[in-house]
Amino acid sequence: MSSSVRPCLWLSSFCKARPSQLHSLRPHPRLSRGFITPPPNPRGSSGPKGVWAPKARIAVGIVFIGAMIYSMATEEPTKLDTPSIAERDALQKRESGVSENSPMRLRMEEFIKEQQKEIVAELEKVDGKKFQVDTWTRENGGGGISSVLQDGNVFEKAGVNISIVYGTLPRAAIEKMRVHHKAIDPDIQSLEFFAAGLSMVLHPINPMAPTVHLNYRYFETANTDGTSNAWWFGGGTDLTPSYLFDEDAIHFHKTIKDACDKHDKAYYPRFKKWCDEYFVNKHRGEARGIGGIFFDDLDEQEKDQENTFAFAQSGLKAFLPSYIPIIMKRKDMPYTEKEKQWQQIRRGRYVEFNLVHDRGTAFGLNTPSARVEAILMSLPLTASWRYMFEPEKGSREQRLVDVLREPREWV
Repeated sequence: MSSSVRPCLWLSSFCKARPSQLHSLRPHPRLSRGFITPPPNPRGSSGPKGVWAPKARIAVGIVFIGAMIYSMATEEPTKLDTPSIAERDALQKRESGVSENSPMRLRMEEFIKEQQKEIVAELEKVDGKKFQVDTWTRENGGGGISSVLQDGNVFEKAGVNISIVYGTLPRAAIEKMRVHHKAIDPDIQSLEFFAAGLSMVLHPINPMAPTVHLNYRYFETANTDGTSNAWWFGGGTDLTPSYLFDEDAIHFHKTIKDACDKHDKAYYPRFKKWCDEYFVNKHRGEARGIGGIFFDDLDEQEKDQENTFAFAQSGLKAFLPSYIPIIMKRKDMPYTEKEKQWQQIRRGRYVEFNLVHDRGTAFGLNTPSARVEAILMSLPLTASWRYMFEPEKGSREQRLVDVLREPREWV
């Protein structure tokens, strides 16, 4: 009901009231919005029954209500709060579910939840133990599901997490994002955003089995009506062995390349180079691992939203065929204590990259109400830093370091 109608109805009901009813409206024994009441009669004295000066009270009341109506008519009507994109999305999921016609936000969320279940189920078959699953929510919408396995039969630590984040970007963040995304309005002071992603890191017990990392994510800024303002996809996967088996590296890269080639044959060489340049411990002059693919900020300047989403889906679905054959081949190989120590040193280098250089870790830790345990699940359960350690020349350990210093083309 509009503000101009409400006071008229209130005035109408007021004027129809009997004088005796008006007396009951006062909230204070002495004063009631301009309706002045007489002083109480002394104890035991008698006085006229009924309402004191009813005509005067009605006259004063009408003047007061008229002033109130004028005030309401001249003030700007109060605007109803516009629902946030988190509220819009929650309503749509309750009423209609998620379909091909739903916003990309909801489709990406549904996709990564499906993939998380499938990947966890396959890894549990490999390990023989169950993941601990924690579901959590955020106050302003969103949340996530953390699936972590620790001290398993095959994996010393494994995490397959999804995170759904709703929030508001301040002016400074908007200006930085406009460098890569011109669709963002440069004149606004704040902007709602949505971010969803699946992140995974697996650290096997056996030093012959490689660590693997994967992340696929979607980011969107939204208009006040809930429609997309700007959007982009990012992600990739990379392999980090302690001991290099060329056949594993070839299989891993070929599987990823096949997924890329379905959408654009320029993707693999372009994103492989991006990966080689990103996952580098610059302070040591060596890569974290033997690479894979990495990409960010893929938006409408690259391809349309549907094609880019399809590419992200292919990349994520390629994980199981790229890694399961490798872990099955290496998880039961014999190893020595010396080889285990080398694995711990390589894990130390893994930690260095994640805490010093990785943008995803920094973004997560700087997000309000960040779930720190979920962000740092990527770190291994154990690691080692040995002072001034260098592998023996000509050793298998030295061969790995040589490859990390000069990335190779595997396919």
